Amino acid sequence: MRNNLLWLVLASTLTVGLGLLVAVLIDRVKIERVVKSALFIPMAISFVAAGVIWKFVYAFEPAGETQIGLLNGIVTFFGGNPVSWITQAAISNFALIAVFTWMWTGYCMVILSAALKGIPDEIIEAAKIDGASRFTLFWRVMVPMISSTMAVVTTTMVISILKIFDVVYVMTGGNYHTNVIALNFYQQLFTFNDNGQAGALAVFLLILVIPVMYYNVRAMREGGARR
Repeated sequence: MRNNLLWLVLASTLTVGLGLLVAVLIDRVKIERVVKSALFIPMAISFVAAGVIWKFVYAFEPAGETQIGLLNGIVTFFGGNPVSWITQAAISNFALIAVFTWMWTGYCMVILSAALKGIPDEIIEAAKIDGASRFTLFWRVMVPMISSTMAVVTTTMVISILKIFDVVYVMTGGNYHTNVIALNFYQQLFTFNDNGQAGALAVFLLILVIPVMYYNVRAMREGGARR
């Protein structure tokens, strides 16, 4: 439960926040398509494949030995000591959340970028004429006008996070204090043959997801009605 809460807060904030930030920064620039394509590529990779890729990125060897992991290669190149990224309980969850963020930021960026392009140019120009700074234009004009899209994207991320399984299973197997509800359900059912606890976890996960799904559907219908 604690790990799922950490995932909900941090992963949803990072994916939606970074997606919105990139969408705003690259809006109507020459390299927009290139950046979007580069950030969206991870969505074409399965969670299992992403977990395997990032296990190599986080690979750890003791100090003094050749580091095959990208991050530890960079750390040791600058004179630091190698870090066991996914076996230290203090940072293991954050390392896994980084993988989820890498995969889903492109999705959030594409959806939010489309919403930003739907804002009428007349409104943006009127705000600029009234003396709105870029910061004010972003928070007082752009964000309110795409709030329904942001709500849908955020709830989509929340649903994906609540049932997160693949990355944790492939990279840590739930060890090092990284276990989550969906993985615990799998372990109780197939490893410990505890049908009762597995069923309880499945129902609990369903109860958590249903309100988010309801809100998502309602937000999409309201957005469609306004259009």
